Amino acid sequence: MISENTIAVIIPAFNEEKSIAKVIADIPAFVDEIIVVNNCSTDDTEIVARAAGATVLKENEKGYGAACIKAMEYIQNKDFSIIAFLDGDYSDFPGEMTSLVEPIIKEDYDLVIGSRMIGNREKGAMLPQAQFGNWLSTFLIKLFWNYKFTDLGPFRAIKYESLVNLNMIDRNFGWTVEMQIKAAKSKLKCTEVPVSYRKRIGVSKVTGTISGTVKASVKILYLIIASLFKK
Repeated sequence: MISENTIAVIIPAFNEEKSIAKVIADIPAFVDEIIVVNNCSTDDTEIVARAAGATVLKENEKGYGAACIKAMEYIQNKDFSIIAFLDGDYSDFPGEMTSLVEPIIKEDYDLVIGSRMIGNREKGAMLPQAQFGNWLSTFLIKLFWNYKFTDLGPFRAIKYESLVNLNMIDRNFGWTVEMQIKAAKSKLKCTEVPVSYRKRIGVSKVTGTISGTVKASVKILYLIIASLFKK
């Protein structure tokens, strides 16, 4: 079944030279193209990713969403049916990608979130502020749109057509929550699967700093509230 679908993986990467080759090596062989978006790295992320076999794009605007949108522009003239996303820090387990794409292929789901909250987390891998932010955001999505999620985790898979129809626009911290809000508002068929999570290689660019945590929290809450007043 998987072989009948064309699957691309998008990996935004900022200074992940120590981890990106490990991520690429662990991605299952059924994936047709691995796309690493070098997002203003000052190390050898781009060189290492290309040597590991990935297609490497450059996005000079710093931001997770900007990197994802760059990849979306690249794949728009290709023939992928499923798009998966994961981080380049080796905190996710890329080999678990099968469990994310199978519900799309076998049960016709539009969006599958890899939930760290219901999966196996290494102690200390997910900081308290990240856990609280996930709880609050998913609680509000359930309250406002009656869609149950437990995580805003980056490890996810979505039908390409559904992703295009969401018209994603966020260019920084709000990419994942924007996707889930728009999926809920569009009544897409969504589910979650448990995924494993370990301590990342290096320091988180978001929850690893106070300023990053505050900026991400404000942006996510803003998106949720603003989405209440949009059609």
